[in-house]
Amino acid sequence: MSNDFLLHAEGRSDVGKGASRRLRRLEARIPGIIYGGSTAPQMVTLELRELVKALENEAFYSHVLTLDVDGKKQQAVLRDLQRHPAKGTPMHCDFLRVDKTHKITMQVPLHFLNEDKCVGVKQQGGKINHNASEVEVSCLPQHLPEFIEVDMANVALDQVVHLSDLKLPKGVELVALSHGDDHDLPVAAVHAPKGGAVDDAEDGEDGEESKED
Repeated sequence: MSNDFLLHAEGRSDVGKGASRRLRRLEARIPGIIYGGSTAPQMVTLELRELVKALENEAFYSHVLTLDVDGKKQQAVLRDLQRHPAKGTPMHCDFLRVDKTHKITMQVPLHFLNEDKCVGVKQQGGKINHNASEVEVSCLPQHLPEFIEVDMANVALDQVVHLSDLKLPKGVELVALSHGDDHDLPVAAVHAPKGGAVDDAEDGEDGEESKED
């Protein structure tokens, strides 16, 4: 993992909707909570500007973070983020403490590679359909990937890429596959576009045959 994220937080005792609104309006801070592990949940506040900057990086959502709470550092992952329904600004965040001996489950984004070189598209006139943009993984915190690559270069027309086709980093498992083969869901596929070049070509061949008849 190439990115290291450090967020500064302060403990808080003033809770409730009114207190949260004052934080956001007067101090440009947002409320949050850190929970998990053997330590009791802790209410915190974070600087809005620092959090917004971190959220601009996709890796932040699937990365082990360092939270400095009143000078005490702890490892955690972002478990939930509430945004303003109209403005999209962060309103509240939940962090889950992690340690290197216990597995965690996280949603990790998929990065689709070589779509411009895909056999089913470039040579066979198909179109790529994405069935998923992220997957749920289970692993130790130190093995958590920022993303999982899906190489589309050799995917042919009418071929489907399933979860079981993904190449996973060492120590990483897909949660869905642990539930059985019937959970081996599609991730992407290449199909002929409706009314597209492939269909037109087939219609042309049929037309020539009918004329000959």
